[in-house]
Amino acid sequence: MDFTLSGEQRQIRDTVASFVDEEVVPRAAEIDETDEFPADLIDEMADLGLMGMPFPVEYEGAGLDYHSYAIGLSEIARGSGGLGTVVAAHTSLAGNMLYEFGDERQKETYLTALNTGEDIGAFALSEAEAGSDVPAMSTTAEREAGDASDRSGVAAERDGDGYRVNGGKLWISNGSVADTVTLFAKTDPDAGRKGISSFVVRPEEDDGFIVEGTEDKLGDKGCPTAELRFDDMWVPAERRLGEEGDGFVQALKTLNGGRITIAARSVGIARAALDEAADYAQEREQFNGPIADFQAIQHKLADMDTKIRAAELLMHEAADLKMRDEDYIKEAAQAKLYASEISREVANEGIQIHGGYGYTKDFPAERFYRDAKLNEIYEGTSEVLRNTIAQQLLDE
Repeated sequence: MDFTLSGEQRQIRDTVASFVDEEVVPRAAEIDETDEFPADLIDEMADLGLMGMPFPVEYEGAGLDYHSYAIGLSEIARGSGGLGTVVAAHTSLAGNMLYEFGDERQKETYLTALNTGEDIGAFALSEAEAGSDVPAMSTTAEREAGDASDRSGVAAERDGDGYRVNGGKLWISNGSVADTVTLFAKTDPDAGRKGISSFVVRPEEDDGFIVEGTEDKLGDKGCPTAELRFDDMWVPAERRLGEEGDGFVQALKTLNGGRITIAARSVGIARAALDEAADYAQEREQFNGPIADFQAIQHKLADMDTKIRAAELLMHEAADLKMRDEDYIKEAAQAKLYASEISREVANEGIQIHGGYGYTKDFPAERFYRDAKLNEIYEGTSEVLRNTIAQQLLDE
């Protein structure tokens, strides 16, 4: 294995790091305080090509390899955990659904707009009673002919066949600001996981798409997490992704790749926590010297850095397997599991090094801890990932 970054990968890292240091870090506390979606920063990232990093240039993507994408996302998350989630949900989930399972027309129409940043993407899978248990979803998409009538009995104006969608989704990152949503619903409620299909939904075009509200979260501020409701929403059949019944497998494949980028978000937050702790330790004086001179603090910093390096290697191993089109289910789960847990551990030690100041909002240490915790929950909880790893290990 070659552990040396290529010239292009170093350039991506340095370009994104420079943008983050100049534009994101100075506003990170404000974003955390107001919890407002930073649309202007998204526009700037789009201008840099950061909203479609891993997708081909033929769809206006940046054409980067998955290592570069993970590096770029890690740098974004270093500046703001919420911004990291915005990009991950937009790219790894919504964008990847279109790239992997969309037809050529769908890619040209919807993926291109996501890659340029003209549109924001979201991935609507989870429900109140269907988080890790995806087949338990209750949202339905009933096939109807184009001449069907709406609830009032008036013939609806439609172009061909489509689906009538009813139900709701919960915990949808970017859900209230998205222009393109990849939605999962049951087209055959009696078929279990084989009855789930996926669709491209356009909130501004599709009547019946309703944003019920957004969550007031512990962290991940700046990325709106929405509750969505679908009230007899009509979706044209041409916006179905793949065949009926493909949705469950599509979701698993997409989440598997997304776990690499949650590992990247974890690494970025952990790196921010370490950098802040190391700077503070060299500035904070006790007993006539900086606390960085104390062996106990040095050991904390050493462990923090070592854990981050190990997480990075797991992340890149999974990315390498994905790029080689080899099986990477276990490796992606391991990368996400380990990186998410060490991000919380590193952030926790960062607070400890800051002492009482770390528990206040005067320093960003507490924000890193709040942002890190989410990594252990979304796109596969740590408990589910351990099940996945064990199953893969036993199968081997």
